[in-house]
This record gives sequence, C-alpha cells and structure tokens, in this order.
Amino acid sequence: MDEFAQVLRAWRDRVRPQDVGLPPGLSRRAPGLRREELALIAGVSVDYIVRLEQGRARHPSPQLLTSLARALRLTDDERDHLFRVAGAAVPSVGHVPRHVTPTAQRMVDRFRDAPVAVAVHTAIYELVLWNPLWAALFGDPSSRTRLERNVAWRYFTERSFPVTHTPEDEEAYARDLVGHLRTAIGRYPDDPEIPQLIDRLIKSSPDFARRWRQGTVGELRTSRKTVHNDMVGDIVVDCDTLTSGPGDQTFVIMTAAPGSEDEQKLDLLRVIGLQQLQT
Repeated sequence: MDEFAQVLRAWRDRVRPQDVGLPPGLSRRAPGLRREELALIAGVSVDYIVRLEQGRARHPSPQLLTSLARALRLTDDERDHLFRVAGAAVPSVGHVPRHVTPTAQRMVDRFRDAPVAVAVHTAIYELVLWNPLWAALFGDPSSRTRLERNVAWRYFTERSFPVTHTPEDEEAYARDLVGHLRTAIGRYPDDPEIPQLIDRLIKSSPDFARRWRQGTVGELRTSRKTVHNDMVGDIVVDCDTLTSGPGDQTFVIMTAAPGSEDEQKLDLLRVIGLQQLQT
C-alpha cells in the first residue's frame, strides 16, 4: 500500500462519526468513519474513496485534497503531507488558505445544539464550513459550486439573495464586502483566483464595478439583518464577524434576541436542519 493510501485509511479510522456531526450508529466494524461517510462529507463517490485507499486512483485534484483534509480534520502539517504524497503542490503562503483547522471545526460543532447559525469563510469570503442551522437558514451550501458559495458573488449577482438590511446598513455592507476583497489582494498577491473573481464580478455587476473603482479597503463588521426563509418566514438576526486565526478566516455568527420570536424560529430551523442531516 502506498503512503497516500495508508495515511488516508489511518486518518479515516481515527475520526469518529459524532466528530463530524453524524450519528454513531450500531454494529460498526470500522473504528472511525465508514468509506460511505467520508465520501458524503468530502463530496465524492464511494467508489473513488475505495480506489484512493487501494492505490488505484492517481493524481487527485487540489480541490479534492482540500475536501479530504477538511473532512478528516487534518492539521496543517498533515494536510501538507497529504498534498505531497498525492504528488500535488502544497498550497502556497501567497494563496488564500482554504484548509479549516480542527480547532475551527470544534468551534462550529459546539453550536449544533443552540439556535445559533455559524459558518467559516476564507479571506475572500468563500464559505468553507457551516453548521446544520446555517444550511437550514440559507440552503445547503454543499449543493452549490465554489463560486456560488462566495458571499460577494451571491450578494452582487443573485437577485434572490436571502438577506436584507436597513438602507444604511445595506450601503455599509456592500462597501465593506468590496473592501474585504481588496484587502485580500494585498495579503495574497500570488493567488490567481482573486483577480479572476474580481474580473467576473466587474463584468457581472455594474454595482460592484462602480464600488471597486472607488478603491475601498476594509473588513466586514457587525450588523443586523433580516433573513428570508421559506420554511419559517423572516428572521431578524444579529450578525457578528470574527476574523482571526490562520489564513484570515472569518467566523460569522448569527443569533437572535433571547426569548424572541426570531430565536424560536431559529431553534425550529435548528431541529429541522438536524433531522435533514440524519435522514
């Protein structure tokens, strides 16, 4: 068995289902995740996982390696080793990091049993991790492409973007979102995906193009939003953004006033989201 196949199997065996939000189940022969469970979390076929573990699949893409590293909760060193033994270039420090650390995973996991929607975004505001309530609130991100999981792309190009603000907050949010992307260019000058994203936004959104020409630099900040949800209706939430840790990744935490009808709606969605995840 080659090194890639060996470490993939070893790391799969050490991850418990409950560590990744799955029910433990009964009569488990595998000490950790089943191949079917890893395939589900990583977004690939079970057959492909089998071929990887048997050394029959060669040259997995960087996107797949990133998904596997996230699903297996690898440390940065382990992620880099996975890339090397797969024959792929280790992500450069000049590129936007998309690897979610085990610590970030644990932080998101802690909000499974509370009416709190939480997600992790990259430095260019691409969604890379979320809890079940977030998926119930905004729709399952795993069904979207990477571009469609980018908040800036959705905000400036989707007419059905499910969030609104007051007029004052709307202006501040749009300005800060553009400024956040410009800040990322300075921090990650070697990442070709940033100028590609900017170019697509300029061509697709006159509003974005106008704001981009203004040269704004900044970060997203705390705001109050109204989320429009098909199952429970409008929900007013307070949105806190915490940018810290490796790679300038941003935690977005949405809560409602304690005891309010909005909090009750969030709690209902939390239950619905968990039920959908376990079916």
